[in-house]
Amino acid sequence: MSYILAKQRDCDVVEAFQKYRKYLSENKGIFPAGGYELASSKWYFDFGDHKCPHDGWLKQIEVIENAEGERQQYRTVTIKITLLNAYHSGVITYVYPEVYSYSLGAAHVFQGHDDWRYDEFRINSKGHIVHEIEWAGYGASNTWVIEANDVVFSFNETKGT
Repeated sequence: MSYILAKQRDCDVVEAFQKYRKYLSENKGIFPAGGYELASSKWYFDFGDHKCPHDGWLKQIEVIENAEGERQQYRTVTIKITLLNAYHSGVITYVYPEVYSYSLGAAHVFQGHDDWRYDEFRINSKGHIVHEIEWAGYGASNTWVIEANDVVFSFNETKGT
């Protein structure tokens, strides 16, 4: 169930965030630390905060297949997303250390992915974090869904704001 994606925000943003905060509170004990910290922070969904991903532009996405073992037979996937923030004053990075599944929908990208619109963090029945990301643009909703063990977020300022 989604709480604060376009469908919910476009109907009633206040009610959507009330339900989402309640969901987070009720599931705090099972959320991975990094995902819960982002989802419950005040700055993450504040469009005026330079660390907020809203309206950010994709710079790069990396899907890395890690291998260990004598024959490199133990394999895991890591995803790294890098965004230019909305103010063009910093770089936002997400790292999903151990990915269990992902879907990168991109129906229309002839002029790039457009803006990072909305996103939310949830927990699935396996206890994994699910990060759903909606991209704006060109009349089509491009949606990414990443299921992982956690998410590591960083922000690096690139110039004065």
